[in-house]
Amino acid sequence: MLPTSMPQTLRTAVHSDLVIKKSRFIGCVQPMSDRASAQAVVEQLRRAHPGAAHVCWALLAGGQSAAVDDGEPSGTAGRPMLDVLRHQDLEGVLATVVRYFGGVKLGAGGLVRAYTDAVAQALTQAEKVAIQRMCTLRCAAPYALEGMVRRQIEASGAELVSVEHGSLVVMQIQLPEPQTAAFVDTLNENGQGRIGWLD
Repeated sequence: MLPTSMPQTLRTAVHSDLVIKKSRFIGCVQPMSDRASAQAVVEQLRRAHPGAAHVCWALLAGGQSAAVDDGEPSGTAGRPMLDVLRHQDLEGVLATVVRYFGGVKLGAGGLVRAYTDAVAQALTQAEKVAIQRMCTLRCAAPYALEGMVRRQIEASGAELVSVEHGSLVVMQIQLPEPQTAAFVDTLNENGQGRIGWLD
């Protein structure tokens, strides 16, 4: 069981297709890094579904969120879709729902339910993956300590990104954020204060 505080994203795009009172709601949830990419996907959907009445969408990515009703009554589409993403603690995810109007009005409550269901149903089939936040460190060490630093990098499952040999050995290291403090403490201790940390 993953801790609830760790945000998750989706491995791949997953679709849903609902028909409610003759209106068709085609939902999709997919991994998305930023707003510009999301808007490009929405534009593609508009071109792919020229007969659709609405292309509503919601985005949670990199601290940016968006909730777009696209002509539906305010707060009946984008916001409920965004709420579903937030409720599931997702990050870096775009939800879209293409609606073909079937001639029967659903009312505000009916619309909220329809858009919520279209996203929720797609999410039930989606594979979620934890987002591992990475941290990059740079340190300068005397040549005598290079082997010890390399062993520590390997032991902690970190990645040695680059090494420059000058008057000191400068190493760039990448590792999961939660492990950073312990890693730095261990190197400081083992290096007896002779390892310098660079910005």
